[in-house]
Amino acid sequence: MKKMKEIGIGILQIAILFFVSMALNKVAELLHLPIPGSILGIAVLFTLLKTGVVKLNWIERGANWLLAELLLFFVPSAVGVMQYIPLLESEGFRIMIVVILSTVIVMICSGLIASRIEKRKEGRIS
Repeated sequence: MKKMKEIGIGILQIAILFFVSMALNKVAELLHLPIPGSILGIAVLFTLLKTGVVKLNWIERGANWLLAELLLFFVPSAVGVMQYIPLLESEGFRIMIVVILSTVIVMICSGLIASRIEKRKEGRIS
């Protein structure tokens, strides 16, 4: 019974994240904003978490599950790339260089931010 309750809570949290994303997609569309609604959703959710309006435990289990299954969400994109074989044949090397460089930059930035957060948690940075 406890497992069912945990699954139900996870599903509810995923639904909350989904509806926040959909609502902000609509807001971005209605206001003709040049920023995707999903990015607005992340910014709004981050702000709500930092101000304490939304508590982390309200969305943590669902967010952790989504992160654990993140690779699954990229499968449709990878399959969609197959439509652009001629582009990949002509510009594939340049695209690969951009992908590799951007991946390295993201990895370095993520590592630096993670180490800074860890140091802050340990009390070495105020």
